[in-house]
Amino acid sequence: MKELLDEKLARFEALEDQLMDPEVQADGARMAAVAREHGSLAKLATKYRRFKELVGEINEVREMAENGDGDEREMAEEELNNLLPEREKLWDELLDMTIGGEDANRSSCVMEIRAGTGGDEAALFARNLYEMYQKHCESKKWKFSPLESSTTELGGFKEVTISIEGEGCYRELQYESGGHRVQRVPETETKGRTHTSAATVAVLPEPEDVEVDLQPADYSVERYIAASGPGGQHVNKTASAVRITHHETGMVVKCFEERSQHKNLAKGLRLLKSKLYDHFRQLEDQSRSDERKSLVGSGDRSQRIRTYNFPENRMTDHRVGLTLYKLDQIIAGSLQMVTDHLIDHDRQTLRSAMGSLD
Repeated sequence: MKELLDEKLARFEALEDQLMDPEVQADGARMAAVAREHGSLAKLATKYRRFKELVGEINEVREMAENGDGDEREMAEEELNNLLPEREKLWDELLDMTIGGEDANRSSCVMEIRAGTGGDEAALFARNLYEMYQKHCESKKWKFSPLESSTTELGGFKEVTISIEGEGCYRELQYESGGHRVQRVPETETKGRTHTSAATVAVLPEPEDVEVDLQPADYSVERYIAASGPGGQHVNKTASAVRITHHETGMVVKCFEERSQHKNLAKGLRLLKSKLYDHFRQLEDQSRSDERKSLVGSGDRSQRIRTYNFPENRMTDHRVGLTLYKLDQIIAGSLQMVTDHLIDHDRQTLRSAMGSLD
């Protein structure tokens, strides 16, 4: 964790230098990008800088307490009584801010929901998840904007991609990445039997422009007519849809929720940048330590994380053994009770791993 914080502080200080660079100041777009990244790091970096200053002060005061005379020792011990609690408080705040790894404090992310096994019922469950997250985002005052979707005749989602913006959105929503399983009696079931279906969720941090170098030569754009809407009689046709293909990785993204082709292209490029950032970050993570594997917000979307049992009104999160008989409230958007428990689990895990500061 200290390595991560040192990296963030070094990047923040490099950005401070760039903000004073006349060459950067002369380039409006670059200046804006640098200022945005600088602002996103400011809270964490300034807190960590103060923490490091405190550590230095504490070391000096301790040396004085050990080597000074009676009066100096008494003054040093009194000062330590003030400095140590401040250091502990700052460290706890830094722990909370870094839960979720290096992307914890991003204020925008992309969520992908895909129907898994279970046919139409799985697609309807994917829509239930979509609506759950939509209501949760509304309660948090986060911006919730669909980017692309593929629907079924019954109104379910084969897949849907959403852009989410708001303070703390990635830090909280990262816990949703993984496999979600539902157990219930489908509306189409005539014999009242309980079926099991599944959907997967992936939550990707949205990087700053300066973090992903994406040039027009790196991708190609196709424009086409696509169907959008909830399915059935409500399908709309739009000629403004775009399909973007990244040459190096072969990644393809589509966007057709907007009537403007320009807006769809802009949203599509945002989505592509998030996918590329996530792709290269995962390649880096494979060569790093397994520390994050012990944290429930590790983003492993192949893992089954949660079961929603409607007959029992039960939700179980398998990562931490959490069971709540409040599924009706959770599926209606009251997700905070689950998120708080998961964040607290990660907080305790980090604190145990870091041990004492002395």
